[in-house]
Amino acid sequence: MQAAAPGSRIVVRAGTYNEPMVVVDRPLEIVGEGWPVLDAEGEHQILLVTADSVRVHGLVLRNVGVSYVEDRAAIKVKEASDCTIEGNRIENAFFGIYLAQASGCRVVNNEIVGIGSRETASGNGIHLWYSKDIQIRGNRIEGHRDGIYFEFVEDSEVSGNLSRHNVRYGLHFMFSHRCVYRDNTFEENNAGVAVMYTKQVTMEGNHFIDNWGGAAFGLLLKDITDSRIVGNTFRRNSVGIFAEGMNRVDVRRNAFSGNGWAVKIMANSLDNLFSLNEFTGNAFDVTTNSRQHFSTFAENYWDAYKGYDLDRDGFGDVPHRPVRLFSLIVERTEPGLVLLRSPFVELLDLAERAFPVLTPETLVDERPLMRPAGAGATTVQSMAGGPGAVRSNGWNRE
Repeated sequence: MQAAAPGSRIVVRAGTYNEPMVVVDRPLEIVGEGWPVLDAEGEHQILLVTADSVRVHGLVLRNVGVSYVEDRAAIKVKEASDCTIEGNRIENAFFGIYLAQASGCRVVNNEIVGIGSRETASGNGIHLWYSKDIQIRGNRIEGHRDGIYFEFVEDSEVSGNLSRHNVRYGLHFMFSHRCVYRDNTFEENNAGVAVMYTKQVTMEGNHFIDNWGGAAFGLLLKDITDSRIVGNTFRRNSVGIFAEGMNRVDVRRNAFSGNGWAVKIMANSLDNLFSLNEFTGNAFDVTTNSRQHFSTFAENYWDAYKGYDLDRDGFGDVPHRPVRLFSLIVERTEPGLVLLRSPFVELLDLAERAFPVLTPETLVDERPLMRPAGAGATTVQSMAGGPGAVRSNGWNRE
């Protein structure tokens, strides 16, 4: 590397290389031919990029050992811009690709496979810290602590990635504003996906699938504001969406199917709109922790709806109350779940529908859809300015 002039193209031939950490301190293109292997043998990082306009392509980077005093990575980009990490294979690395104080970089079509089994001994597959204008696209990540991790990241896009079988979250981001997450699949992660302390986020067309466990969610939302969750699929999760301190979020055209709880929304979540979503085959569609509720559910499809449509306008003539009395009982006494399929619970549901005195009186869908509206990750479509736009507390989401 030291002999290469800025702007050079370096071709790494097929073979296995056991070299010390390589520092890339000038603009270079590093290309592997025949999948050459750079093996750290558990001792150190492999590539440290400190220059702008570096491209790394076609390498196998392997065996970056665990460290409890430094964030070792197969490829680390530090204080650089306009770099491209594309089409590499990373195997058994503590951290896979790590961007710190980077901007304008692309992480595209990489395969990152770890063997992590404990959070403390696993790094993240793709890790971003204090970065902006980053594109994370088409990567496959598994076997790490978090598949993709953002902290203090702005104006970036995560699209078309597969993040599965990770020790904690498939995607975890905090304090990361104005980012877009589109068309990703987060599957069979230990705790699902977490979004925390963030504003102006768009999550569109993603699949949250088979994230099961006592503390698992398809999507955990905590202190998130002014955002959009549109056209996603939540299938077979312990909880589809868990929302705490979620404010002014548009939750629209999502499909919730086969979850334990489709939506758990706490009473400290304000002025959110749930519309045109589909709820099918969930044990509980919606639950909350208070009789007072400050979000709006409007024009959703509920397979549990028992009403009718005499005027045939496509909407139920009587409101639907999605919170079951039994779900409130389970919130206070979890072992009660064993009674879920019992005649006793059916009687509770019948009594609460006839005399709704304990379930939240403000959590009602006044115009439930009689037929599915075509929600989910494959049917995202714009409803901007359409007729009958739903309004919540004076705030129009169009």
